[in-house]
Amino acid sequence: MRLCVCFVLLSFILCASADLSPLLRGGRFAWDAVGGAWDMFRAYQDMREANYVGADKYFHARGNYDAAQRGPGGAWAAKVISDAREKWQSDMSGRGHEDTLADQEANAWGRNGGDPNRYRPAGLPSKY
Repeated sequence: MRLCVCFVLLSFILCASADLSPLLRGGRFAWDAVGGAWDMFRAYQDMREANYVGADKYFHARGNYDAAQRGPGGAWAAKVISDAREKWQSDMSGRGHEDTLADQEANAWGRNGGDPNRYRPAGLPSKY
């Protein structure tokens, strides 16, 4: 009888944890997305602060890399933010299609785990 009760309780625990799993995964995704958005914002702030010619691609790659390291939610946030920024930039700023493609390549490189230092310009302060 005790074994049967233990089995039933264990079944309830397993079922309850299985039902919470999608909820927990969704919460984790959202938390990672918020953190990824923060990583992208921080990279943008650093780019503005550095004001260093030729460092744009480095900060694109770094922001995407940092966000993606948080997990799927961070990678999703980085992609959404990067795509929105590049769409705005190509439509409004007039920087050109080639610059947008180069930015997107740096974004994808960082998001896919590539070392952002590939795009680091010589002389950029080590603070960044």
